[in-house]
Amino acid sequence: MNKNIKQKNNGSILIVVVFVIALMAAVIAGLLQMDSERIGLMRNQVFSTQATSIAEAGLADAFAQIRGDNTWTSGFTNKSFGGGSYTVTAGAWTSNTNTITSTGTSPQSFVTEIAADITIGSTSPYVIRVNSLRINE
Repeated sequence: MNKNIKQKNNGSILIVVVFVIALMAAVIAGLLQMDSERIGLMRNQVFSTQATSIAEAGLADAFAQIRGDNTWTSGFTNKSFGGGSYTVTAGAWTSNTNTITSTGTSPQSFVTEIAADITIGSTSPYVIRVNSLRINE
């Protein structure tokens, strides 16, 4: 009689082991999915930051031009920088004020736009004061 009871226990242990392995596989698959999503978010953050840096470089390039020529409005179109490019536009000057807009594009096609409302001084090299700075508005 003890022999029959022992045989019944062997089958139930196998079912428990299979269930535990399946549960562990599901937990591991969930963790891998979460890590994959985190990696994607981090990659997007890096590419977005790169586009912002390129747009800032375009703004700095425009400021360098304005320091030498207080009537500069020609801008730049798709100027290469850091593997990406920037485009800068300048509005018309009104009482030594203007809005300069720089759009940076990363090599992965992420885009950031920075607009600066500026006022310049009256003598060369022209001092530039940024009255407001807007990013992706």
